[in-house]
Amino acid sequence: MPRIFQVSTFFLAIVASISLARTVKAEPTATLTVVVNELHHKKGQVCLRVYSSEKGFPDSNTSEVQSGCAQITGSSVKKHFYGLKPGTYAVAVVDDQNGDHKLNKDFLGIPKEGFGISKNPTVSITTGTPKFRDASFVLRKNTTINIVMKYSLDL
Repeated sequence: MPRIFQVSTFFLAIVASISLARTVKAEPTATLTVVVNELHHKKGQVCLRVYSSEKGFPDSNTSEVQSGCAQITGSSVKKHFYGLKPGTYAVAVVDDQNGDHKLNKDFLGIPKEGFGISKNPTVSITTGTPKFRDASFVLRKNTTINIVMKYSLDL
C-alpha cells in the first residue's frame, strides 16, 4: 500500500474519532412535562412559556426558551418541552380562550383569562405578578411539574 494512502487513512481515522468524541460529549438535556390543572373551560387552548431568567417573566418572550399551546380536552392539559439544558426555569401558563397567545387584562391590570405560574405562588390583586425567583425551579433531569390555574374570580 502506498505510504501516502496510509497517512491519509490515518488522518481520516483521527478526524472521525474527534467528530465522534464531540458527539459523545454532547451536553445533557432534560424533558420538562407540565401538567395544568383546574381549568374552567372545556375548549380552547392553554399556552405555556418556559423562561430561563427573570427578564420578561411572565408577560413577554424576552427570556423564553420554549413555548407552545395544547388543546383543552378536559379539566387538565399536559405539555412536554424537550431538549432543555440543565438550569433554572419558570413556567407561565394562560387559558387562552381568544387565541392571541397572551394573557389579556382589563384596564386595571386584572387578568381576564385564567393563568398559572410554576410552583403555584400566592397571587392576589395586592401582591401582583409573581417574581421569577418565586416561580423558578432547578431542572437537572426529566421532571414533571403541576400548575394550578387561577381565574380572576379566585383572586
